[in-house]
Amino acid sequence: MSPRQPHLHALCCLGLAALMAGCSADHDELRQWMEQQRREVKPNITPLQAPKKFDPQPYQSAQAIDPFSLQKLTVALKQEARQPNSLLSAELNRRKEPLEAYPLDSMGMVGSVNKQGQPFALLRVDSLLYQVKVGDYLGQNYGRITRIGETEIALREIVQDAAGEWIERPATLQLQERAR
Repeated sequence: MSPRQPHLHALCCLGLAALMAGCSADHDELRQWMEQQRREVKPNITPLQAPKKFDPQPYQSAQAIDPFSLQKLTVALKQEARQPNSLLSAELNRRKEPLEAYPLDSMGMVGSVNKQGQPFALLRVDSLLYQVKVGDYLGQNYGRITRIGETEIALREIVQDAAGEWIERPATLQLQERAR
């Protein structure tokens, strides 16, 4: 041990003791201030309202037919079978074409050509090219091509409206130009 180490050790201990004594005085002052603040501040608590009285109501439709029962569903299906919609019945009786397996938003028109005066459109579906003409079917909503232009394909679809009725709706596929 060197001769300066005991003095250095004692000096460090003395400094640490002085620091601890100084911190203790600050805590006393802080505790007094906190107690004073607690006495002066009065909390503002609003009283809780009494709960409202619940009046149970009897269920009146217990004897009615469950809206989700199989009985009600079979009655509705039989009624629809007796009154077939002419739009839908014609579509259900024909053979489906391959492009009816894809939704319209997965198809893209990439060009059009005329062969012997009849317009044809080129469609890209799943990285494959298809050639379609007026009268062909596209999409999952019984879409039938009604017109082929240079920049778009017009078709009519058969969809259900909010009331459940089958209606015709026009749709188009626009020519998609690639960024170069």
